[in-house]
Amino acid sequence: MSRVRGMIFDVDGVIADTEALNARASVLMFRQLYGVEVQAEDFQPFVGTGDERYVQGVAEKYGVQIDTGKAVEQRRANFFALLENEPLPAMPGVRELVLAARESPLWRVAIATSGNKDKQFPVITGTGLKLEWFDAVITGEDVTRKKPDPEIYLVTAKRLQIPAQRCVVFEDAPAGVAAAKAAGMACVAVTSSVPADQLTAADRVVESLAEVDLGELEALVGD
Repeated sequence: MSRVRGMIFDVDGVIADTEALNARASVLMFRQLYGVEVQAEDFQPFVGTGDERYVQGVAEKYGVQIDTGKAVEQRRANFFALLENEPLPAMPGVRELVLAARESPLWRVAIATSGNKDKQFPVITGTGLKLEWFDAVITGEDVTRKKPDPEIYLVTAKRLQIPAQRCVVFEDAPAGVAAAKAAGMACVAVTSSVPADQLTAADRVVESLAEVDLGELEALVGD
């Protein structure tokens, strides 16, 4: 059992390319609820920090007082309305890695997302992945501190019953990479949401998870 390793996936930008849709849904929310025109790029610094901080950060930038719960709910409704016309397939390489890990006695797989389950679960299943394929699914409701705090990854490792240093995290945002490294985990970052030069703290930066295989991941977390 000591040789078992953990493979942990973020959702937005890693399992599915949701970031552009998230930003559009949020721009629309600010227009609908507060009559304020914000820009999609305003949200980039808050990618991976959780639904609440994602909207709060931009509200602070524009000096707008918001009802965070109402804002998150409206953003969620907008997201699913947009999603009806723009289905999001799994990102390249994700399904293959998950299935390969499930077939190996050396790996357990998990999802760890700062987002809330009512938004993230439909995104995950919409890609064709099944929640039951994962040994643990951790969401923002399971932690009190969001990324870049390492809590979500430490909770995931505990749920998997695998030491943090034997886990590798797949991330797409600087906050997520920081959280993974603070947890003592290896990290592979995908350039789906931000440029590679913002992800240099990761152990490896790739354009797609199709570039990664189990052998390389095993080397990242050791024997």
